[in-house]
Amino acid sequence: MAVVPVQACPLHPPGLWDGLLELTKSAQERNSDPPLWAVQLSSSLKSAGVSMPSPELAHLLVSHICWANNVAIMWKFLEKAVSCRIAPPMLVLALLSCRVIPNRRLYPSAYRLYMELLKRHIFSFASEINGPNHQRIMKSIDDVLHLSQIFGLQVCEPGTLVVEFVFSIVWQFLDASLDDEGLLELIPEKKSKWPTWSQDMDIDGQDSFNEKRTDHQEGMCKTNTVMAIELIGEILQNKITSKILYLARRNMFSHWGSFIQRLRVLAANSTALRSSKHISPDSLLQLTSDTRIVLTRECKTNLQKHFHAVVASGSLTSSAGQCHGVSWSALWLPIDMFLEDAMDGSQVVATSAVETLTGLVKALQAVNGTSWHNTFLGLWIAALRLVQRERDPSEGPVPRLDTCLCMLLSITPLAIVNIIEEEESTMNDEAGLCPPNQRKEKQMSVNRRKDLISSLQLLGDYEGLLTVPQSLSLAANQAAAKSMMFVSGLAPGSGYLDCMTMNDLPINCSGNLRHLIIEACIARNLLDTSAYFWPGNVNGRSNQLPRSVPGPMSGWSSLMKGSPLTPPMINILVSTPASSLAEIEKIYEIAVNGSDDEKISAAAVLCGASLVRGWNLQEHTVFFITKLLSPPVPADHSGTDSHLIGYAPFLNVLLVGISNVDCIQIYSLHGLVPQLAGALMPICEVFGSCAPKVSWTLTTGEEISSHLVFSNAFNLLLRLWKFNHPPLEHVMGDVPPVRSVLTPEYLLLVRNCQLSTSGNTAMDPFKYRRPSRFSSPSSTEPIIMDSFPKLKLWYRQHQACIASTLSGLVHGTPVHQVVDAILHMMFRKINRSGQPLTPTASGSSNSSNSGPEDASLRLKLPAWDILEAIPFVLDAALTACAHGRVSPRELATGLKDIADFLPASMATIASYFSAEVTRGIWKPAFMNGTDWPSPAANLSMVEQQIKKILAETGVDVPSLAAVGSSPATLPLPLAALVSLTITYKLDRTTERLLTVVGPALNTLAAGCPWPCMPIIASLWAQKVKRWADYIIFSASRTVFHHKSDAVVQLLKRCFTVTLGLNSSPVCGNGVGALLGHGFGSHYSGGMSPVAPGILYLRVHRDVRDVMFMTEVVLSLLMQSVRDIASCGLPKEKLEKLKKTKYGMRYGQVSLAAAMTRVKLAASLSASIVWVSGGSSLVQSLIKETLPSWFISVHESEQEGAETGEMAAMLGGYALAYFAILCGTFAWGVDLMSPDSKRRPKVLGAHLEFLANALDGKISLGCDWCTWRAYVPAFVTLLVGCTPAWIPEVDVEVLKRMSKGLRQWNEEELAIALLGLGGIKAMGAAAELIIESG
Repeated sequence: MAVVPVQACPLHPPGLWDGLLELTKSAQERNSDPPLWAVQLSSSLKSAGVSMPSPELAHLLVSHICWANNVAIMWKFLEKAVSCRIAPPMLVLALLSCRVIPNRRLYPSAYRLYMELLKRHIFSFASEINGPNHQRIMKSIDDVLHLSQIFGLQVCEPGTLVVEFVFSIVWQFLDASLDDEGLLELIPEKKSKWPTWSQDMDIDGQDSFNEKRTDHQEGMCKTNTVMAIELIGEILQNKITSKILYLARRNMFSHWGSFIQRLRVLAANSTALRSSKHISPDSLLQLTSDTRIVLTRECKTNLQKHFHAVVASGSLTSSAGQCHGVSWSALWLPIDMFLEDAMDGSQVVATSAVETLTGLVKALQAVNGTSWHNTFLGLWIAALRLVQRERDPSEGPVPRLDTCLCMLLSITPLAIVNIIEEEESTMNDEAGLCPPNQRKEKQMSVNRRKDLISSLQLLGDYEGLLTVPQSLSLAANQAAAKSMMFVSGLAPGSGYLDCMTMNDLPINCSGNLRHLIIEACIARNLLDTSAYFWPGNVNGRSNQLPRSVPGPMSGWSSLMKGSPLTPPMINILVSTPASSLAEIEKIYEIAVNGSDDEKISAAAVLCGASLVRGWNLQEHTVFFITKLLSPPVPADHSGTDSHLIGYAPFLNVLLVGISNVDCIQIYSLHGLVPQLAGALMPICEVFGSCAPKVSWTLTTGEEISSHLVFSNAFNLLLRLWKFNHPPLEHVMGDVPPVRSVLTPEYLLLVRNCQLSTSGNTAMDPFKYRRPSRFSSPSSTEPIIMDSFPKLKLWYRQHQACIASTLSGLVHGTPVHQVVDAILHMMFRKINRSGQPLTPTASGSSNSSNSGPEDASLRLKLPAWDILEAIPFVLDAALTACAHGRVSPRELATGLKDIADFLPASMATIASYFSAEVTRGIWKPAFMNGTDWPSPAANLSMVEQQIKKILAETGVDVPSLAAVGSSPATLPLPLAALVSLTITYKLDRTTERLLTVVGPALNTLAAGCPWPCMPIIASLWAQKVKRWADYIIFSASRTVFHHKSDAVVQLLKRCFTVTLGLNSSPVCGNGVGALLGHGFGSHYSGGMSPVAPGILYLRVHRDVRDVMFMTEVVLSLLMQSVRDIASCGLPKEKLEKLKKTKYGMRYGQVSLAAAMTRVKLAASLSASIVWVSGGSSLVQSLIKETLPSWFISVHESEQEGAETGEMAAMLGGYALAYFAILCGTFAWGVDLMSPDSKRRPKVLGAHLEFLANALDGKISLGCDWCTWRAYVPAFVTLLVGCTPAWIPEVDVEVLKRMSKGLRQWNEEELAIALLGLGGIKAMGAAAELIIESG
């Protein structure tokens, strides 16, 4: 690089620089004292009006020295000019680096002097960025080193150029050292990024030091190399320059990666580095390692130091925490809440639980600051607690044990796969930049997989959580036997375990849930078979295992060896889950390419045990079933009919096979609901458009029609988008719903998005799914509702029916004729009188003369035509009943006839009656046992059971005594719907219908006045006794639907039991108290009280005004903090305790213990908000609720100044945790969450509010101590836990925040915030680092 010559400035006197050069030469010849020379030089510059430090002078002096005057006195003059700030230090160093480093071998003494000069002045930059001429100086430096060109940054801020300058200096020393030892050949580029050797070097040139290539010079060169390497270490270690280089590391990724690559080459191969007495290869690498924290998070006040100690420890196992009753497991309470909420069958979600759980676990690990060992252990324990709560489930149309086991053994391992593969992928990318001899070492440093192993080894100590539910004993014992066989040297497989029964297993070969977890992890390559040898994993002996398999080989192993699908084998395959991906692929191939009978048998196998309990392959099984629902067009297909018609028996087996409640929830957990909906819609469209003229006979002898296939597909589709919710949400309340409402359009939108990203490693929502030969979807083409005109027409009618009363039925139209035919079928026994049952619009004198046979013939119509007429039929039937022309019993019988004729009509019946109830235009029906069924026999029992269920909440249950003294009443449409449902006996066929209408009935009754739901529960409990617990529990939930204060009381109870603020210590606390251990009348003592957390998780979706929940939760959080500060004691006891000899100890209230409980309170609060409203409610909280709370005045409820101040500060910390946890739950800690796109706007708005308040632009109403604690705590958590968020915030907001923090003496925090702000904030961060010193 050529030195830029001194340019004459038109403002300077002519000959100024020549005169200064003569002055310098004269002083050099006289060997003048450097201070005297400096005074003379400074005086001359001042007289000439030249501001100092002068860039021109720097050019002048360096050009004079290099190389005609490379003498000691000139280096002294140069050092004095720099020290006195006559010449700018950075520019001098930049100029020297371009001249000295390339000529270091020719002039080793100059190189030594240059490094000494650098040591003195590279660590001080304050005058460079704030002094006179700083813009000219910076431009000169850029021109000399070509920094903008090399690093590609065009930012003109001085701080940015300082970062580039320091980085370039260190890099030049590094490349020079590599060059000196001949190591440049080991880097991919094979050359230096900087000039390390002068191209025009004159070996015989004049050297005032008479430096010839002697042994002395060679020795000096070697010493210089060591010194240069040590100088690199000093720069990396210095407080200021290390932070500046950290900015380069964060914002100049590719350049930093190349730099680190070269540094590793040096560390691995440098002889000079090994000979250094001041730095070693390991310590040099440590200075640039990921574990070195450069931008610290220290705070100044004592309470803040305690706060950071708690943040850093991330542990709730302290003795203080234990003495206050908070267990270690409470750290993971949000996971427990999420898992339990996912079990609610009333909500099917469109996104994968794997992705949600992955983000949640990463968020908690970051905020809690725990190791991955503890994180994985907490995750397993939470999943095990979920299973234990459902080990003895009550029956009902809700997900139960199989869904819980899916969460434990499929979803949880897949989430861990995501977490571990994320780290290993990053490590592999970094290892690719390393020399080959370091890649193995780099790959060995992967920690998460090791932490998973250690967490699973420790999990064996939790025996109570590992107890196997009775229905799972065989699977657990087989897993234990497999371990025993492996340890004993036997080869498991070959059909051995397929044929093994409970009687074949050794007595002490008892498995537990850890055996199943280990199998799940081995199947997904998270563990290897060495896990079988872990202590305690095998509790039997090899000689206790039978040495031969009784009977012929059967099951999956036989299938893999080519055995045909015989009925006995099919029964085995249906009842035994596949154990490998190859087995599932084999049965899928048969379902695609086999004969018609084989296809049907294979479909039955896939929908059997492999779907429900094939946890190790479940993600593949649900995917394959979804693909099979969209079969390809056969090669020999012809005609205008859809090819799907020919697949009717095959499709019906699949539809029935996945209609189970647990199966639907398993689909939901795996995120395949959108794709399932996309597969069901064509089936509905095709079979709903077919007249039932053709039927198919199954191998079982059952005959099916197009109506049945349509009904099974249609009812399944409706369950995916919860058609039963819209009526109340459309009609009741004036607050728009916050939660996402699933609609057919939305499901298709998500489906199209999922398929568009399929195969994209970064964006594929199913990237955790292992590769398969059949992993490609059936079609990646987008689907819209317009593709299904019949379905779209029905959906529009459905919405219109909800929004307003019926209209538009015209006499003589095809719809009118279908209405008449259906009415004649419904009321054929009473219709012989000739009196029309239809309203005037549809009635006619001759329509009633048609006989039942004629009506049946006229209903040989496509299902869509019948569904279009159903609302008009229901309107006519309900009107006839209201006017006494049809009795309630006849109405119920007629409705059942419709549902039996076309099961798909059940959803329309439920939807229509729900809409009619909300309109309030029908007279009540008296449930007196004569006209309508009476609930009197069970009503008092239901009331007592409801009171037992709600016993722990403190919520009053309205009395049903008044109902007992007079006949109970229900709105007529509701009475009709209830009467219809109780006409069914519960069996496998009717259960599919009841799972459609049951939730709709619950939703409808919950919105009706009390005691509608208890009345319905009494009627159902008489008829469907197996579902009694579920029905009565559903009735108990309606108490909260009618009174918002009951919901507040329930939430208050959640806080009380979780934090252990009970008046009695026997009440328990933590996760166990919040979520309980299951419930039902099968427990000892009858129906048990339901834990408050379970009640809230089953109630919150029906709370109309979700927005007010954030205010309630915020209020309860602050009240809990006050209780924690006073240890939850009443005022009298608190004052009395303070007066005792333990008062001083008590008054200190172990801050660590208090912070532990505060953190738990914040965690509970964030969990409630996130579960209740998702990212939308979190957005409302951070953007609106929190700012509103800070500017509002709150009544002081603290007792005493000391406790009040502590409560206020703890309140600030609690709010900080609350806000950060909510954000991480909703948006994730990185950029991978689908909802992260909303984060910049919301976070930016909140930080702007904080900045405005710090600037004094906003008046605050909250306690100053709370505000003073909140801001640093929030920023600390932002910096330490979610650094990826900060670059998304506007840099001006970050600068204002940083300025405000500095005013509070939070220098380190201000630097950290700016330092993480990305390339745009890098300059400001560097300037702040320099100013802070």
